[in-house]
Amino acid sequence: MSLIERETDRIRAREIPLLPAARPPAIQTEDRLRMVFLFPYGHAYSLMANGPMALHDMINRRSDIPAVAERAIQYDCLTPDGNRLRTPGGEPYRSIESPLPVREADVVGVSLTHSGDLHSLLRLLDLAGIPRRSADRSPGLHPLVVGGNKGLANPEPLADYLDVVAIGEAEGALAELLRTVHAHRARPEGVLEHLARIPGLYVPALFERETAPGGGLHALHPRTPTIPAAVHPQYLRVEDLHPAHFLYPRTDGSAAGLHPVLGCRHSCHFCNLGLPPFRQAPLDMLTGYIDRLEELKVRTIILSAPTFTQYRHRRPLLDHIRSYARRAAAEGEKVTTIIGSVRADEITVDYLKDVTELGDVGHLFTELNLSKARGIVTLAPEWAAPDLVALYGKTQTRQKIDRAIDLCRDSDRVNSLMLYFIVGAPGERPEDRLAIAEYARDIHKQLDRPDGTVIVKLHQFMPKPGTPTQRLAMTDPEVVRGYGDQIRDRLRDLVGPRAFEDHFRVIYGETARMHLEVVCSRGDHRVGHALEDLYDAGTDLTALTKDQLADTLARHGLDYDRHLRHMDDAVLPWHALNHVNRSAEQHLSEALTRRVTE
Repeated sequence: MSLIERETDRIRAREIPLLPAARPPAIQTEDRLRMVFLFPYGHAYSLMANGPMALHDMINRRSDIPAVAERAIQYDCLTPDGNRLRTPGGEPYRSIESPLPVREADVVGVSLTHSGDLHSLLRLLDLAGIPRRSADRSPGLHPLVVGGNKGLANPEPLADYLDVVAIGEAEGALAELLRTVHAHRARPEGVLEHLARIPGLYVPALFERETAPGGGLHALHPRTPTIPAAVHPQYLRVEDLHPAHFLYPRTDGSAAGLHPVLGCRHSCHFCNLGLPPFRQAPLDMLTGYIDRLEELKVRTIILSAPTFTQYRHRRPLLDHIRSYARRAAAEGEKVTTIIGSVRADEITVDYLKDVTELGDVGHLFTELNLSKARGIVTLAPEWAAPDLVALYGKTQTRQKIDRAIDLCRDSDRVNSLMLYFIVGAPGERPEDRLAIAEYARDIHKQLDRPDGTVIVKLHQFMPKPGTPTQRLAMTDPEVVRGYGDQIRDRLRDLVGPRAFEDHFRVIYGETARMHLEVVCSRGDHRVGHALEDLYDAGTDLTALTKDQLADTLARHGLDYDRHLRHMDDAVLPWHALNHVNRSAEQHLSEALTRRVTE
């Protein structure tokens, strides 16, 4: 028995379906397509990837979709070779559900969460033995390669590597894609033109590009008049969403999660959480799921929604989890609940009471990244300067933050806070950044806990395609790292070295990934070729320097610094997907400029 076979056997043996049984993926018949979802991480984390997991569940549940779905992950038995991964003994890369090689699938799907991780597509295709570039793949001989998720808000860097990109929620578009591919199995050569006419699907190969010197495009338009020039994201109504969209469909027995809400009621200019319509899961669906977890003795529950406080049934849901935790405690076992960050203006006395009475409560970032100081309550002031908060469309005033901290102090159970701040944004002054240190010091005083901990998490400002900030200038990540040093040192000076060591953490410095996000979030298709060069050269992309990236970009006629600029271009690389109001972009840019000059 091969090592991959042993590992997939172990995975199947410990996996537990959490939703009513779907059609077993292993049942493959000649009249159905085979779709394999590729995950760029290990088994436990793949179960938390609710986008592809929900699609996997949907395909295997619906008889009207002529396909079966499988999963292939980054198995423990794979070995690194530069940027590549190798299977033991050169055996074929297979899925969890089937011994057939992944390269023999009809369709493969890749979900890319961050634009700084686009190179993982190259590693997955190499591992599967699938040619990387669309032009090197033959219809009917190689799988159709489909990508999706927020990392592809600008899909252009992978335009020569992905055959299709799903925009928005893919349930409807993917089902229609599979029906179309199935209908054209005998003659697959012209299938891309049919796919391009499905709402929510972008087919990069069917667009002409006129590149600009140094980066960007002068023009992007369809090759034929039968191809739509604009692709609109597709979102579903609550009644059209199947349970796996709200619930993790499988568990390994250790953890499982829920998405009580999708989207956000607010539309901050720098955030794309508000792009899909806000929807809430039925309470009985969630409580029934908790009961199933208790039956299986799954002791870690993840509330994956970053806007959980907007869920109208949050109190009865937390009551239900608390009852489960009490019953487990009576058996000598502990239930841990992990909750995402919450808005300060949505924190109430009842919410804090319900959360702190759950028992063991943490925050996902602290669970995965920190060895101590679990973040029981995580807030996002974003900026210390009140007018910057307002200019970027956030309604989180200092008064609301102070009220939330007062509630945390009065609850007598909260001793750890995590504060998210953005640095390097247009309109920001040096004194605004240093004020973050004073803000953290004051919050610690206000919390008034002898064992209180304040964790300051600094995020570099990154203009996101599809938001009013998409054209704004960026700060060089090397400079932003220096800003982090200044804030950390300022906070240490304010509170003293001993207090800083005992009560504060300042987390920042993902410089290599931010360099990649700078060019991948707003670059054209040539950026993908530069990524491929770096990947093939064995460059450690987790420790990538600006010089390494800039030199490689230059060989493709690209200028790294051009990607940092304010993009006052008529045509953006993601032009076919751009639906942002131009006047809103200009108004925001002018207001930020005035703030600095005045």
